[in-house]
Amino acid sequence: MSDTHTFVRTIDASHDECRAVADTLARIGDKWTVMVVGALSQGPMRYNQIGRVVEGISQRMLTLTLKGLEQDGLVERTMYPTIPPRVDYELTELGRMLIVPLQALYDWALEHRPAMLAAREKFAERELRAALRPASISTSK
Repeated sequence: MSDTHTFVRTIDASHDECRAVADTLARIGDKWTVMVVGALSQGPMRYNQIGRVVEGISQRMLTLTLKGLEQDGLVERTMYPTIPPRVDYELTELGRMLIVPLQALYDWALEHRPAMLAAREKFAERELRAALRPASISTSK
């Protein structure tokens, strides 16, 4: 094999296991899920509180995210019979278990952000140089 090819170690997992992991990662790896879980890690919150803490999330996306988290057992929704009705959202035990890996990911992102930004700049410079380079004209006889 050439120097540019490397072997990738494969994980011995069944198709069902891979699908299950992909499904779980789709839920917990979603941008809004991470932000909502982060907000709720501070304790129970009302819908509008979450919306204010999670900057940039639309009401529709907040509603969909909370419903998905509730469906997956990560968030519990408690409705109080008051006028107007009061609804609180809080992490379940399963949801609180997610805080540790998300905190590790957050820490990693903060630590490595400068390196990623530098890599993006280098990549953009290479792309620009390649676009500006005159095309080689080859003649075949």
